[in-house]
Amino acid sequence: MQRRDFLRGAGTTLAAASTGMLAGCVRPLERPGAIMASPPLRMGSGMPELAPIRAQVDRITGVYVCTRPFRAAGPRIETERLGDKTLVHNYGHGGSGWSLSWGSSALALELARATGARRLGVIGCGALGLTSALLAQRAGLPVRIYARQLPPDVYSMRASGLWTPDSRICEASHADALATRWEAMTRTSFAMYQSLLGLPGRPVEWIDGYALSDTPPGQSLPEPTDEPEYGELYDRVRDLTPHSVMLPPGSHPFPQPYVRHYTTLMFNITAYARMLMADFLAAGGSIEVREFHRPGDLLSLPERTLINATGYGARALFGDDSVIPIRGQTARLIPQPEVTYGLNMHHLGVVPRSDGLLVQVTGDTGNFNNPDTTPDRAASEAAVRQLAGLMAQVRRG
Repeated sequence: MQRRDFLRGAGTTLAAASTGMLAGCVRPLERPGAIMASPPLRMGSGMPELAPIRAQVDRITGVYVCTRPFRAAGPRIETERLGDKTLVHNYGHGGSGWSLSWGSSALALELARATGARRLGVIGCGALGLTSALLAQRAGLPVRIYARQLPPDVYSMRASGLWTPDSRICEASHADALATRWEAMTRTSFAMYQSLLGLPGRPVEWIDGYALSDTPPGQSLPEPTDEPEYGELYDRVRDLTPHSVMLPPGSHPFPQPYVRHYTTLMFNITAYARMLMADFLAAGGSIEVREFHRPGDLLSLPERTLINATGYGARALFGDDSVIPIRGQTARLIPQPEVTYGLNMHHLGVVPRSDGLLVQVTGDTGNFNNPDTTPDRAASEAAVRQLAGLMAQVRRG
């Protein structure tokens, strides 16, 4: 994840390694810890009251490594004939899988319905597979999902859970060609997320956060040199979210001289994915656990129209070398319900999800075109210690 994903000036949203941290993650490394209550961090007049984060390595409950499915040209949403079947591809969203899922799946469903299909098969049960299936059901089609793995074992469950609709979405040279379609996907998805606010389990909610920097605005720190220049499209939808605000000295509790306050959407992915699965099954959907090794394996399926939402898995299944893995790693700390704010700073991001505080290493090199899902616990522990150092310097009232 690059620093520009975090600090983009007024109107920015916090970006994370999502996302798409996506299909086939390693199992988390278990390190249990005791849950203890933390009192709120009380500030002086005019300052926010922020509960301190208990940043301790023995509170890490899991370290997760996954791969984002990046395509230089952006997501693949198009049809392809395979024998007597029509495949509708819906994959390659980089770090924007959850953020764009409803809008991207709406485009895929439009292509699927154009075939005259009376029932639909969906390959994959991550963010794009579930939303494709649900939209098809709402259009009156019987749907069956075929997947090798189901939540919580799919890559999408390892995403950071932030609204990041243009995170690693394409290379900069392809941004103009993608822009109109990307904007349509973004606005459709955003509208759907507004309808999911306030539901039990808080599958989607707005959060506040603070971007901390030692350098003035416009003087960003060096970014990884081994990744391409990514397309930045968020200016097209800047009206959707509140503008971020640079806080004057003395109005915040942090030691950094430059602090920007932002507000963005967050997905509590555990609750959200469970809700999507429950909705799909309650509407009569069926799921078949099945693994496909080559495109020809799909010919035996009864459905004549299939939506392929396999994410990074499309590289192996369809031999699509345009899908590039971008490695990402997070550590999850024991939940702290009282911590409701996000943070980002040099080489570190924090997401306050209800199923655990996500601490992510950011800005490191060696992640582009890296399919290795071996966790580097030492890197996550270093990030947690960096967070502990910040918490020790936060001014307390």
